Amino acid sequence: MSKHCTHLHLIATVTPSALGCEECLKTGDEWVHLRLCRVCGHVGCCDDSPNRHATKHFHATQHPVIEGYDPPEGWGWCFVDKLMIELPDQTPQVGPIPKFY
Repeated sequence: MSKHCTHLHLIATVTPSALGCEECLKTGDEWVHLRLCRVCGHVGCCDDSPNRHATKHFHATQHPVIEGYDPPEGWGWCFVDKLMIELPDQTPQVGPIPKFY
């Protein structure tokens, strides 16, 4: 494992794909917190949520960097390098629709 993220060049300014977890909104499921893919803008639920859609998105696409997005938390995570990273900017929150247990 590297001591620095080797995927910083993939971080993009993105438009969030949904006002909450994209998949949970379609199925009517609930989430705990949201994560934003900083490669494509997919909004998925965190690993504390039952469906773990942000991690599933990473496994399906190999997009490595997410942002804590509910509310904007100012941190990033690289799934590949398993590191917290500093993001060049935060994505303005355009939602989400509140869904809490």
